[in-house]
Amino acid sequence: MSSSSELTLAEGIKNRRSLHVLSDDVKVPDSRVEEILRHAILHSPSPFNCQSGRAVLLVKEEHKKFWDMAFEVAKAAVAPPIFAAAYEPRIKLFRAAYGTILFYDDPAPVNAIAEKRPLLKDHLPQWMDHANGMLQYAVWTMLAAEGLGCNLQHYNPMVNARASELWNIPDTWLLRAQMVFGTPAGPPMLEKQFEPVEKRLFTYGK
Repeated sequence: MSSSSELTLAEGIKNRRSLHVLSDDVKVPDSRVEEILRHAILHSPSPFNCQSGRAVLLVKEEHKKFWDMAFEVAKAAVAPPIFAAAYEPRIKLFRAAYGTILFYDDPAPVNAIAEKRPLLKDHLPQWMDHANGMLQYAVWTMLAAEGLGCNLQHYNPMVNARASELWNIPDTWLLRAQMVFGTPAGPPMLEKQFEPVEKRLFTYGK
């Protein structure tokens, strides 16, 4: 997959951050974002290559429609003081960005594997979660390499039914996360702190 970015993979991984202050003034064309999504969906691993990951790309007014819907749903579901303090300002922040990617899993291919391999039935849901996380990470890293900022949200399950209705998404699909993206318009909310790698990486046999 061609790209204008000169970043190495290691640099792309390092530069990926959670950025919440984003604008909708995006120079990266929608076709490039679609290309990134196609590449990640095609090549990200999944258990037994079941390819259960799904993505729905919302940009411009469709993106804003999603967060308007999330605002309405959260306001109806959450106590007013909590909504005013935690939900309202964050949703307005997300709405100001350019796009949102809805990440789903289609359980049908995983269920088909479970029927063929019943001994793995209890493990497959967890492996499907792992696969979707890898898909999200691949997309996030590639968007960051294009100069876009992202953050990952989890307004599921409160938005599931409305999202399915608004964008004709099968109600059997499982909504996993919402990735908000746009042009970085401010620094990260928190400075990243690193625990010593020596506490987290162990090598034996060398």
